[in-house]
Amino acid sequence: MKRLLQPLAIAAASISSPLAGADEYDHRYKEGDRVDLWVNKVGPYANPQEAYEYYVLPYCAPDTRHHPDNKDGSWNALKAHSIGERLGGHALRHSGHDLIYPPPSGNSEKGILETCTTDPLTAEQVKLFATAAEDQWFYQMYVDDLPVWGMVGEMLPDLDAAKGEKFGSDLSHLEEAVAKHEEQGGEFKPYVYTKRTLQVSLNGDRIIKVDLSSEPASLVELKAGIQLKFELDIQWAKTNTPFHSRFDRYLDHAFFKHQIHWFSIFNSFMMVLFLMGLVALILLRTLRKDYARYAISHGRRDVEEGDAERDSDEDERDEDGKPLLKEGRPPVGAEDSGWKQVHGDVFRAPRFLPLLAAVLGTGWQLVTLVMGVVLFAVAGPVHGEVHEERGEVLSAILVFYSLSSVVAGYASGSYFKLYYATTPAGRSKAGATAGGPGGATQWQLTMALTVLLLPTILGTVLSFLNGIALIYGTIFYIPFLVLLKLFFLWVFVSVPLCILGTLLGRHAKLGGRQSSSFPCRVNAIPRPIPEDVPWYGVPANLVPFAGLLSFGSIFIELYYILTSLWNYKFYHVYGFLLGVYGILCLVVCMTTVIVVYFCLNSENYLWQWTAFYSGGSTALYVFLYSIYYFVFKTSMHGLVQTSFYFGYMLLISLAMGTLCGTLGHWAGNRFVRTIFQNVKVD
Repeated sequence: MKRLLQPLAIAAASISSPLAGADEYDHRYKEGDRVDLWVNKVGPYANPQEAYEYYVLPYCAPDTRHHPDNKDGSWNALKAHSIGERLGGHALRHSGHDLIYPPPSGNSEKGILETCTTDPLTAEQVKLFATAAEDQWFYQMYVDDLPVWGMVGEMLPDLDAAKGEKFGSDLSHLEEAVAKHEEQGGEFKPYVYTKRTLQVSLNGDRIIKVDLSSEPASLVELKAGIQLKFELDIQWAKTNTPFHSRFDRYLDHAFFKHQIHWFSIFNSFMMVLFLMGLVALILLRTLRKDYARYAISHGRRDVEEGDAERDSDEDERDEDGKPLLKEGRPPVGAEDSGWKQVHGDVFRAPRFLPLLAAVLGTGWQLVTLVMGVVLFAVAGPVHGEVHEERGEVLSAILVFYSLSSVVAGYASGSYFKLYYATTPAGRSKAGATAGGPGGATQWQLTMALTVLLLPTILGTVLSFLNGIALIYGTIFYIPFLVLLKLFFLWVFVSVPLCILGTLLGRHAKLGGRQSSSFPCRVNAIPRPIPEDVPWYGVPANLVPFAGLLSFGSIFIELYYILTSLWNYKFYHVYGFLLGVYGILCLVVCMTTVIVVYFCLNSENYLWQWTAFYSGGSTALYVFLYSIYYFVFKTSMHGLVQTSFYFGYMLLISLAMGTLCGTLGHWAGNRFVRTIFQNVKVD
């Protein structure tokens, strides 16, 4: 998304931000250009959302031209961010280090050492560093939009005697010393890394690779009153790796393209085939017998009324030779049984029609949003891979959400118009035209619910999380200016489009005249619903099974998505995601059709909410799985991280439930219309 607007971004950055040059956008440098080293965040490795600004720790400012004592210094200056970056918890600040792009024929072996020395550490500053070492805090930096990570410190035994050559260039000796000390039950002390090496690999005028390493031999024990001398060794190297492949090293292909991932897709596809066969075997075969039985029943009635004499016994058998009407069948003129019995009520308006219309409108908006974002990500090779740009996915979500608001309005408005005519108020002339006070009020309520339902839920949860982030001082706090921009985006783009869509849906032609919108006429008096039905005719017994099948088709992919969200993985297999999304849609539709059929066969015509719950029950299993993932697959702890995890998972589960419920309702609606279009009703 940002690459599509790159010229505008470069122009805006050159005007508004002196810290962002054009080279940061086109990623091309020439000899002598300054390359900015940005520090992003620091925090516990186990808690991705418990992240703080880098200089919340008492690191010193490097002795460069950016030092705070210099008037023109840029140390700790905040970089310009997009809305997507701020929502993603990015707060890049200038590190104060000078990186000068070397000449093409320069000596890449010679490094530049930049140092700084802290004032004597106070007890409070020692406590900050000690907490970082004990909780395994790490920091993140960026060079030319390439991230690097490093640990703040370690909890180690007394290593004064082991300092020096034994450490070498890796942590092998360090790990051995820690393991041995743990076995002995010794006391651990906080140490902090004081020397880091930053190696930048370039190819021509482009930066290809950035590596950051901390020297184990530079670990210093933290004590009150000690002065820490921090060193950054900046080295340049050459590489032949092309620019378009520079981000490949961050992608865990072995994890995301493991054979288990492929097997899960195959397993889900086989589930789709099984359900398709089940639907064809049970529903189509059964419905064919039902149609034949009803046709025979109506044929007999027509014969008796016309005083005709014919023997229809030969026609009362199915393709297997079994009689369609068994011995002891009811006499001609008796009432039908099964799903056809409810033909006069099956298209009756559901309870809480404005609410269901608004929920379905929101669901279609989410269907459009997810499909748009996934297709945008799949088209990454055309416009730029979305995982290479901070906040690009979130920016795309905002754009597609705003534009798809017209879909929400149209879906809710047309659905309300379709069923409002079957309500008592809608049967009157004033109500049918929404000219009466009741009709106008219902229309306004539907439109208001569509506009406010999803934003209210999002705003409530995010406000709660934003308050916690503000209290604890994490960078996941959304600034007021960003909130104001989001509000304006909603008020001036999303709301007008939603209202426009509602008006379009209200005046849409749905099958011509209102009386012919449904295959069957709706009776004025509702039919009582039988209570003595088999267990498989009770919606509450069927809905959980439908959700379980839908969840079973996606839970492997859900594991990969959660790992990307909470365990520092770059999700990049959007082709897999598109395939799983398609499989989920098919599974939800087919399971909902089965549930609706069993309910109608039990003469329960309240299928609209049942169909929605059938698909929406997937959300319950998603949230339960998120609890399992939190307990067994992560080491998250603390109020901040726990609140963010379950707050985000609650929103994800609700969104998935609304999306799947909408697809289920659509499938149930198509199924009901199809079967009642092919029956003869007196």
